[in-house]
Amino acid sequence: MTKTEQQAVAILVPGQFNDHAVGRIDGAFSRVRIEGADPSLVTDDMRRTVRGIAAFGGISAALMDALPKLEIIANFGVGYDSVDVRHAVQRGIMVTNTPDVLTEEVADTALGLLINTIRELPRAEAWLRDGSWLRKGNYPLSRLTLRGRHVGIFGMGRIGLAIARRLEAFGLPIAYHNRRRVEGLSYDYHPTLKGLAEAVDTLISVAPGGAATERAVNAEILSALGPNGVFVNIGRGSTVDEPALAAALASGSIAAAGLDVFADEPNVPAALLAAPNTSLLPHVGSASQHTRRVMADLCVDNLVSWFSQRKALTPVPETANVKARP
Repeated sequence: MTKTEQQAVAILVPGQFNDHAVGRIDGAFSRVRIEGADPSLVTDDMRRTVRGIAAFGGISAALMDALPKLEIIANFGVGYDSVDVRHAVQRGIMVTNTPDVLTEEVADTALGLLINTIRELPRAEAWLRDGSWLRKGNYPLSRLTLRGRHVGIFGMGRIGLAIARRLEAFGLPIAYHNRRRVEGLSYDYHPTLKGLAEAVDTLISVAPGGAATERAVNAEILSALGPNGVFVNIGRGSTVDEPALAAALASGSIAAAGLDVFADEPNVPAALLAAPNTSLLPHVGSASQHTRRVMADLCVDNLVSWFSQRKALTPVPETANVKARP
């Protein structure tokens, strides 16, 4: 495909998208925009012309079926559980994501969230800013400490490994739970999440979303973590039973929680907002200008490679064998 032919390829961008990615798509393709990933918004012209989608996720089977010429979905982000990948495979549609390039940024955020949760640093800063230091004296001693903790990681993939490396520098023992043991890894492996929770007092979830992990962190897991337990979620909100977490925080079944992700974003349960033993962030794990620009480049590079070289750079495992149409 020549450059001129590529520039005529229609790429659908539903909803808001990264500005840098939009600029690159405009330079390399013919961008088509709709307000959201709603198949009812697809026009007859889109049905005839759209061959690719660039999106943050949320691509349903119905949207795919509304676009008979669709060849590739370039997902902006590592997680792609909101893309109906099974249907994409059935349709012979390539799905790509943006692994590796956000690993270190998310791991940094995980450690910051862990420290904020345990040492209450955001509340200590608010104490200074609102004048309480002057009026009331020193901020109260934090009840919790990172010292002496044993950390468990739920989801020892790229990001989990990057978090573990950082925790090693803190001098903390590490264990993990995955679907299977990671070969060559010396950390203690637990074949069940409950077994991991029973063995540690600090649980960091980096698990992906999907049916297999839906509400995996439930009342039983939190109870196993114990009253000194700290839970941090940097993965997906769907992996947590949020009412059970709120109840555990209120009853003292666990000591504290730090959350960057929620089940129904941007809606955060009122019980979690009201809990004094939480540190809450608005899903900022990879949200630096540097990292989002690199993610945007990889997202668009997948589209460029697909239409110029007829292969994807970072296909998700389920579509690794999907071939470009003649």
